Amino acid sequence: MITWIKGELVSSWQANNKFFILINCRGLGYEIQTLESVIIDIENKKNSKNEIILWLKHIKKEDSDTLFGFINKDQRDFFIQILNIKGIGSQIGMSLLNKFPLTEIINAITNNDKKLISSVQGIGQKMTERIILELKSKVINNKIEKEFANYNNFLLENRELNSIFEDMNLTLESLNYSKKEIKNLYPKLINDIKSNKNLFLEKDSISFETLLKVAMNYLDKR
Repeated sequence: MITWIKGELVSSWQANNKFFILINCRGLGYEIQTLESVIIDIENKKNSKNEIILWLKHIKKEDSDTLFGFINKDQRDFFIQILNIKGIGSQIGMSLLNKFPLTEIINAITNNDKKLISSVQGIGQKMTERIILELKSKVINNKIEKEFANYNNFLLENRELNSIFEDMNLTLESLNYSKKEIKNLYPKLINDIKSNKNLFLEKDSISFETLLKVAMNYLDKR
């Protein structure tokens, strides 16, 4: 299974609304279907060696063997999620990612924006509903996990604050709040700390008692 490639850009072209690049990797030429935005990004960033890195999805069929390439792992992973939906093929996934940035697609799925999804050629109303139904929980969970990772890094850089959060977690768990509920608090609490919107959560003067009080207020409003 080929999942990643680093090589020299040889050429790029468009055929029937599909975009392709040819990469020389150690003397072998890999033809890869990609997004128009990828080609534009490559052209804008290419160095004297024309060296590029792509995340790949390798699809083998009886009559074809195709590589699909993306600038970042998030695009590639979303493309794989699309392929896992019954009745949706690779070209539908590429058309969707070609028309809209990934962040816009995820927001549309999260907010049930059927109009945006169905505006892509080849995606009708029923397929739109299927995409939103099957991907909504996944994209929301992915977003929460990424936010949590970012905020966890913020805490690791602030040891005293991290210690207070650890004590708060233990206390909330003892009060029978779930780990998911506690994890979902992180973006709210740390955004308050970063933005100084909450007078009780000023970074240099936070106490365990004040953090727990604010956390409980958020939980009571859920």
